[in-house]
Amino acid sequence: MSNIIEISNLSKSFGEVKAVQDLSFKVKRGELFAFLGLNGAGKSTTISIMCGQLKKDSGKIVVDGADLDKSVDKIKSELGVVFQNSVLDKSLSVYDNLKSRAALYGISGNAFKDRLNELSELLEFNGILKRQVGKLSGGQRRRIDIARALLHKPKILILDEPTTGLDPQTRKTVWNVVSQLRHQENMTVFLTTHYMEEAADADYVIILDSGKISAQGTPLQLKNTYTGDFITLYSITEEQVSLLDKPYEVIRDAYRIAVPSTADATKLITKYPDIFTDFEITKGKMDDVFLAVTGKRLTGGETK
Repeated sequence: MSNIIEISNLSKSFGEVKAVQDLSFKVKRGELFAFLGLNGAGKSTTISIMCGQLKKDSGKIVVDGADLDKSVDKIKSELGVVFQNSVLDKSLSVYDNLKSRAALYGISGNAFKDRLNELSELLEFNGILKRQVGKLSGGQRRRIDIARALLHKPKILILDEPTTGLDPQTRKTVWNVVSQLRHQENMTVFLTTHYMEEAADADYVIILDSGKISAQGTPLQLKNTYTGDFITLYSITEEQVSLLDKPYEVIRDAYRIAVPSTADATKLITKYPDIFTDFEITKGKMDDVFLAVTGKRLTGGETK
C-alpha cells in the first residue's frame, strides 16, 4: 500500500506560539488515519497547511506524488474538506449551495444532477434540497457539508472534528457513508476527532501534544504499549479492595483496578479467590491510551 500523504519536518509558529513543531508522518492510500489531540495541539493548523490555506514556516508536504510548494492547485483538487464549522451559505437553499460549489469544479448540467442524486441518496437529504441552509438542524447541515466536500470525488476526505455535537443517528449515518466510500472507492480519510471510539476504528493513530507527536501506531499497538488490563470488581467493600494493594478507582457500584497484563490479572484472582467472586476483565481503551500519553482525558470534546 503506497503513501498518499507524506509530511516531513513541518513547522509553523504564530509569534511565540509553536503550533506545529518538526512534524513528520505518512498516510497510506485508502486508510482511515486519525489525528488526536487537545484543542491547540496543532491538528487544524496542519490541515490548513495541507489545504493550502496557511503557509508553513518550514518542512515538506507531498500529496499523491505532488509537492505542495509546486502543485497547490492539483493538491486542492484531490482534497475534500469538512471543517469544524460549516462553510455553507445559510441564506441559500441546499440545492443552490451545492450547485454553486460544483460549478467551481466545472461540474454542471446533467453531470451535476447525477452527482447530486448520488450524494442525496448516500447521505439521505433528498427531502431538504429546497430548504434554506440556515433553517436546517445541525445534523442536516453536517450532511450537506459532507456532500459539498464529496462533489468532485476527491481521493482524500479530510474530516476535522466532523461529528462533534451531532446526534447519535447522524453520527452513525456519517460513519456508514465514510465506510462505504473507503471500501467502494478506496478513498483515504484523514480524521481529527474528540471521540475515542472513532479513533479506535482507525487504521493508524497519531497523538499530538503541543504541536509534537507524543505517540503513534495502530490502535492495538498503542493499547498494548500504553495501557494494560482492567479488572472491575462488583459486590465487595472498599476494605476488601484495599487488601489487594493495588491502585483503584470507584466507578458507580464497583471498583476498577489497573493491571499490566492478563497474566497479572490471573495471578491476582488466584491469590484472592474470596474477593473475586463477581468481576470482569477488559482491555484498556483509547481513552486510557490518551490519558497515559498526555496526562489528560479527552472524551467527546471535554478535557479533564
